[in-house]
Amino acid sequence: MVDNSPRRGGVGMGAMIHEPVLLPDRAVTSLADYLARRRGGQAISRARELGPGGTVKEVSLSGLRGRGGGGYPTGRKWAGLRNDAAGSGDRFVVANGAEGEPGTFKDRAILRADPYQVVEGLAVAALTVGARAAYLCVKEKFTTEIRRVTVALEEMAAAGLTGDIPITLVAGPDHYLYGEEKGLLSAIEGDAPLPRLLPPYVHGLFATGPQLGWSARPQAYGYGPDDPNDDDDLGHSNPTLVNNVETLADVTHILARGPEWHRSRGTSESPGALVVTVVGDVRRPAVAEVELGCPLGEVIEELSGGPAPGRTIKAVFSGVANGVIRGDQLDAPLSYEALAAIGSGLGSAGFIVYDDTADMVSVARLFSRFLYVESCGQCPACKFGTGEITSYLERIEAGLGSEVDVEIIGRRLETVTDANRCYLPVEEQLVIGSILREFPEDVAAHLESRWPAERTYELPKIDDLVDGRVVYDPRQGAKQPDWTYAEG
Repeated sequence: MVDNSPRRGGVGMGAMIHEPVLLPDRAVTSLADYLARRRGGQAISRARELGPGGTVKEVSLSGLRGRGGGGYPTGRKWAGLRNDAAGSGDRFVVANGAEGEPGTFKDRAILRADPYQVVEGLAVAALTVGARAAYLCVKEKFTTEIRRVTVALEEMAAAGLTGDIPITLVAGPDHYLYGEEKGLLSAIEGDAPLPRLLPPYVHGLFATGPQLGWSARPQAYGYGPDDPNDDDDLGHSNPTLVNNVETLADVTHILARGPEWHRSRGTSESPGALVVTVVGDVRRPAVAEVELGCPLGEVIEELSGGPAPGRTIKAVFSGVANGVIRGDQLDAPLSYEALAAIGSGLGSAGFIVYDDTADMVSVARLFSRFLYVESCGQCPACKFGTGEITSYLERIEAGLGSEVDVEIIGRRLETVTDANRCYLPVEEQLVIGSILREFPEDVAAHLESRWPAERTYELPKIDDLVDGRVVYDPRQGAKQPDWTYAEG
């Protein structure tokens, strides 16, 4: 039997961490502050003491799972990259802070509260896998975070807390696929964030061994093809580790406090805490640190005060990467295993709440259009499918649709993932399919021209979230499928 119960906290005991670790009550503004009150420097010191194998063991014993959305065991991921069978060439490490998932603000909240914990975790990862270099990636529009991270990198490097491995801050474009790990590597290399065919741990940064549909780059690190000193003239794959910034911050505290500390919170399969964002039809948008295993409804109520008076929750979405969570499923624990059991997922823990006034056809159209315009176009089935689905949802929303349109959407959902290079079309399949499946009455109301147009819908792609006030990206609605923006 799977243990989904929290080790502490839970119903009636409070979901939020009363002594937050990743989001300290008072922001860390200098290295001296970090060293004085945040156990700063202990993680890198411990990693040097343990060595690579011992560090991987500590991370594995903690049960930490990747906080970027996939939930893959972090220790296993690191161990795989250290394995000689992983591939030839140099190793690289990348911290992914390029968040663009609708409803999510956790990475920016962490970098604002304490960028030093992320830098130290990145340095630990680079030391552990024997990296040639490391990169910390954010979007160029994250100006506050760029300032904070720049200072942290300079101070920690000067103090010797990043070791001998150079860490470079990369500021990339405001595209959804910049946050996709393969697209992220392309952006680091100076190209558009177009996902590659193979994952980073197989085909990493500055690889000189070509893959299908990809041309090898000019040599940047290590050996390259036709190099007389290279025993493998076929080139190198340069396996690369990519971790979310929250994952790396967790690593810092795990090494400083021990894996047992991390295991003391959360559930057996989802230990620890994570940073949760709640926006949408709630009284008070919020981002906060939450213990895993607490019921989702309790988290929404405690963080954001729940829906407006007299309203009930109709649906909750974990970004646009997972199936919908119905309002009658909010007793599900906040964990990877529990949300998967109800057909959804934890994702990046950015929860978008819709109350009982919401039209799920309009929400489906909103999400589908986001994925359509953010699709890179390398995979024809994805670009064509997301576009067609969006078009038919627009027809249905306008009261011009028919049962045939619904059937066509179903067929497009079946083929949208054909030959996909990234997860984006799978997201379309999951989130749109779940909405149509779980809310057929909303579809029927539009087909019968019974749905009153009582509200407008704005994509909850967050530009800022401070003190219960959220600002959504005003430009997203004007973004076009070719990644340009419509005038006016």
